[in-house]
Amino acid sequence: MTTVGVRLPLGFGGRPHGRSPHGLSAAPPSRRLGDADAGEWPRPRTFPRAEELERSVDVLPGVGPAVKKKLERLGLETVGDLLMHRPFRYEEPVPEVRIADLQADVDVAIAGEVLTTSTRRRGRLQMLTARISDGTATVSATWFNQPWLERQLQPGTAVRLRGRQGRYGFDVRSFDIGEGEATADFAPVYPAGEDITAKKVRELVGAALPRSLADPLPADLKEHEALPERVDAFWALHRPRSLGEAEVGRRRLAFDELLLLQIWLARRRREREAEVAPALGPPGELVGRYRSVLPFQLTEHQERAIAELDADLERSVPMQRLLQGEVGSGKTVVALYALLRAVEAGKQGALMAPTETLAEQHFLTVEEPCSLLGVTCALLTSSSAKRERDLAPHADIVVGTHALIQEGVEFRDLAVAVVDEQHRFGVEQRKALTEGRSPHVLHMTATPIPRTLALTVYGDLAVSEITRPPADRKPIKTAWVAEDRSAAAYSRLRKHLDAGRQAYVVCPLIEESETTQARAAEVEAERLQKAELRGYRVGLLHGRLRPPERRELMARFKARDLDVLVATTVIEVGVDVPNATIMIVQEADRFGLAQLHQLRGRVGRGAEQSYCLLISRTREDLTEPAVERLEALVRTNDGFELAEVDLDIRGSGQLLGTRQSGLTDLRFAHLRKDRSLLERARAIADELVDAEGPLSDEVERAFEGRDLSAA
Repeated sequence: MTTVGVRLPLGFGGRPHGRSPHGLSAAPPSRRLGDADAGEWPRPRTFPRAEELERSVDVLPGVGPAVKKKLERLGLETVGDLLMHRPFRYEEPVPEVRIADLQADVDVAIAGEVLTTSTRRRGRLQMLTARISDGTATVSATWFNQPWLERQLQPGTAVRLRGRQGRYGFDVRSFDIGEGEATADFAPVYPAGEDITAKKVRELVGAALPRSLADPLPADLKEHEALPERVDAFWALHRPRSLGEAEVGRRRLAFDELLLLQIWLARRRREREAEVAPALGPPGELVGRYRSVLPFQLTEHQERAIAELDADLERSVPMQRLLQGEVGSGKTVVALYALLRAVEAGKQGALMAPTETLAEQHFLTVEEPCSLLGVTCALLTSSSAKRERDLAPHADIVVGTHALIQEGVEFRDLAVAVVDEQHRFGVEQRKALTEGRSPHVLHMTATPIPRTLALTVYGDLAVSEITRPPADRKPIKTAWVAEDRSAAAYSRLRKHLDAGRQAYVVCPLIEESETTQARAAEVEAERLQKAELRGYRVGLLHGRLRPPERRELMARFKARDLDVLVATTVIEVGVDVPNATIMIVQEADRFGLAQLHQLRGRVGRGAEQSYCLLISRTREDLTEPAVERLEALVRTNDGFELAEVDLDIRGSGQLLGTRQSGLTDLRFAHLRKDRSLLERARAIADELVDAEGPLSDEVERAFEGRDLSAA
């Protein structure tokens, strides 16, 4: 059996040791990963050279057309894909005992040889039983629905089994026939499929592990950061002798991923610095008057965000800034400030929102202060009449949907563009708003983004945060109510209505569907008017209403002509009615955490105490993630904390839609756990942004064809 020593950095494997000739710490002979001591991982006889990692998996022994197709269904098409296929867990170490010493219900390993085999059926189960002896005793070991093993388990065959002694013999969890790996301590367990086993994947990954591998990181960087060689990291990940070794191997590979991403983002920032935007100079008289017409004083966090905007807008480098904040923290007030900075310089501002409802809400919000300031505003959506569409691009500030970027819409002189809920737009849509011009761009999101994602997904943007709502607002009180106690929830809602307040009832769907039992807004509104809310004025708001109907309904609710608004998630963002103090969310377990937090933010907009009641099935009927979401929402009003919880529950790849496509497809990095690694990679990336050589080539390969120019 061929074995190769592996160099490891200081402390790798849990204790200090010497230095290698390459400047990295070298494990002493007794601690070298490739040594074939008893119970350790042997290096396989066959594996490809480093340059063969891009070759198809069928270069490996045991991979024919059928196995190749099965691997492709797992996304494993090349030898390199196998190396990048990370184990999701490792087998715990267990003692190897004599068969004579077996005890019931204790995980152990046994070794012996096959004496006899037999097969029988029990219903649909096909059982294969082998008698195993190690000279001290014999035991029966049973496999289910694996009839092909009978040919391999011939009398005299040496086997090693992991499992425990059960009522009917030894229950096999994993096994090796002859020399093998599946029963070793810390054996990796890989994601697999129905038609290919984790055992087969483990064998193929072992065959793919290379003797040597090109390492893109500069030698001095690896020495300074105490990083193992890349090839050693793969060996440590796939053939560890301890969980500590596996973790250090993973961290080296995670660092590679994060560093490549951060260098690419640094290059994006560098490219933008070469573009030229109109320098708007210092704040002028118009924004001074804007401050004076506001019916409230800006918070400390809003002032800080405005100061950061002013610094960007005075420069000729196009601003690329993300403005994120708590629900109801006043982001739109800051966005309008940026738009007015363009107007006072004799230019235009545009605000693009993903839905007509949100665009209409923004328009209503900015129109009133703008009319007081003598600034013209226009709304442009797909529902706008031709005359409105023709006149809108000539207004000082244009608010709209993707209609802003449709053919034939020409701005007079766009200097500031605000993109709200920008992760809900596609790359091409965002790009179209700025194409052919270089305006200052402010991105807004009502969903707080985990700070780790802000360093990755939005790593090419400057970030401003408004982390506190106005001081006069009280935290919303949230309760989780089982559906059999929903009558008590409506009793509380009626008390608010009787006190002159207003309320929301949120449902998952617009109308009933044959494919789901989710409560529908149309049916619920009709039912409530006849039952719990008889005698109260109930309106129904959903996305299928025509824009004039929607505007009229919202105007009636704001004017207190309606007591209750039954709605779908169309009210998730942009709706601001301070007199609404209570919300009931029906079937709350069907909503995502960020969505629930946004819905809750529709109440608590005034000085009165507000409440959010989450009605769902009982805890026992819910999935674990649903329980985690509801518990988190009850526990805290902090959107940034909830964003981190959401990251843990869902993973980074699902959080932000199209913006992060490809950017959070991280195989080894865990954004919350590796935050310090991420921050270190970001700092180093600024030093290496202009570096040439293998690292630069690796960045180009990793992000070939990717485009953040629309961000």
